[in-house]
Amino acid sequence: MRAPDSPPVGHPVMLQQWRLLTFLHWRYPVEAVQALLPDGLRVQSFDGTAWVGLVPFMMRGVRAPGVPPVPWLSDFPETNVRTYVEGPDGRVGIWFFSLDAARLAPVLAGRTAYGLPYCWSSMDVSLSGRELSYRSSRRWPGPAGARCDAVVAAGPAYDEADLGPLDHFLTARFRLYSVLAGRLVAADAEHPPWPLHRGRLVRLEQDVLEAAGLPTPTGEALVHTSPGVAVRIGLWHPVRTG
Repeated sequence: MRAPDSPPVGHPVMLQQWRLLTFLHWRYPVEAVQALLPDGLRVQSFDGTAWVGLVPFMMRGVRAPGVPPVPWLSDFPETNVRTYVEGPDGRVGIWFFSLDAARLAPVLAGRTAYGLPYCWSSMDVSLSGRELSYRSSRRWPGPAGARCDAVVAAGPAYDEADLGPLDHFLTARFRLYSVLAGRLVAADAEHPPWPLHRGRLVRLEQDVLEAAGLPTPTGEALVHTSPGVAVRIGLWHPVRTG
């Protein structure tokens, strides 16, 4: 099954690459996730349940258009906790419960300019053969020490015919929502289809989902990995209600 097309972002405010990425997903009761969403957003379910993702990866080449990447500052690990929502305008996208990043400056910019719940963490991402290792421990703000230590074995690439509606539901997402100055806003993200690979969770010790107010996940995680994509992020705009 072919992935949905990304909407074009003609005038991006940010360019970046998302690399060495793993999607870990669990089913959740709709009501447990809906209780944590702001007014105006509704859980988008699949097969009657909500889905929550834990997504660790490397950010590379983060920069504004026309500005070269800054060594060290433009490359850093990130881990986000997210779910999938429908806005009051009928559009669908991502709601972030938390985003841990290893550079304080992007954390402060993300919190103040974008209203995103960024946290500053000690983090590391490494690749050894086909084994991806992720480590994070939160510094600020609390709860201090909230962590994610994961090891994932990356498998072979999916053929397009092997991918189904759930695979695309969880990964083909091109809009993110936030709340700025008390108002619901959205921004589009343009990128090519994910080159998705199979994955196997070797080890996971985490409490970042619980730190976000979510119940502890149950059952096995659904795992996808990807070498990554280049991304163009558009400007925030208010979400029309109805």
